[in-house]
Amino acid sequence: MRIVFFVPHDHFDIAAGVSHALDSYLRAVDDRPNPLSEYTCGYWEPSRLGDRGWELIRDTLNPKERRYFDDYDEDEAFHPEKAGAEPSFGIHGAQDSGFSFTYHARLPWRETPPGSVSVLRATLATEYLEERGADFVRELAVAMASRLPFVSGHVGLALDVAFSSLEQLDILRPLIFRHPGFDIRDAGVRDNLGTRVDGVHWMNFVGPPVLGELGGTTGLRAKLQSPTTTVRELDGERVLVSLGSEPEAGDLAQGQPLPAYRELARVLEPWLEPFPWGFLRRQGHERDEGELRRWWRRFLD
Repeated sequence: MRIVFFVPHDHFDIAAGVSHALDSYLRAVDDRPNPLSEYTCGYWEPSRLGDRGWELIRDTLNPKERRYFDDYDEDEAFHPEKAGAEPSFGIHGAQDSGFSFTYHARLPWRETPPGSVSVLRATLATEYLEERGADFVRELAVAMASRLPFVSGHVGLALDVAFSSLEQLDILRPLIFRHPGFDIRDAGVRDNLGTRVDGVHWMNFVGPPVLGELGGTTGLRAKLQSPTTTVRELDGERVLVSLGSEPEAGDLAQGQPLPAYRELARVLEPWLEPFPWGFLRRQGHERDEGELRRWWRRFLD
């Protein structure tokens, strides 16, 4: 299970909200046997998580001053993470544990580049979902979101792999083309997602400006007719759209195309993120680019 929020604000303004989200996550996994065991923080190499790691993370989440990247000298700007301009940290469990929490703040320019957002991401093992139940996961995500001025976010089933090599596509192909509910796109701070929506998932957090352009909560509800879809208003500016009581992988071979997901995809199509892997064609991987494009539009075509 992957939980992601895209937040169009600088670290200084959202550090307290990120700290709240982290605390919510830690309470939720507190009963797991050692769910988080390693960390990275800024430019530090991965290390065992202990007192020093928590000290660095908590210091990161307690910024003392606001500085804009425009004011950094040449040496500081060469390695912005070392100068503290681009705060980030990650906490992970053992390999394949399914548990992680990462945060990467955008660079704080006086005039923010279009599309620049900070990104918070967490994962839970699917066994955790089975043990605690979908309602628990839903309320955890809502608690994590409660102090984040996000533009969008989501929770859903994910094949949580790095797309650093095309060999991964050979492994994933049997799953992603049969089970459309699995996500493989993992947008980060470098993707400059802005107000675009990162696909359709089990839980979909929608904020400004997209929600306003959809006619607010009332307008969005009117566009969604699936009996399994619910629209929950969060704070007047943001809503949570849940596509069913629990996440589904779907199964095209068994006639399970996830119609509620398709309906929301059609509603959100004008605001969906453009296809992110166009570079594959330029690198001579036309077949892979074509297959991923077909997967990308699985809820639209």
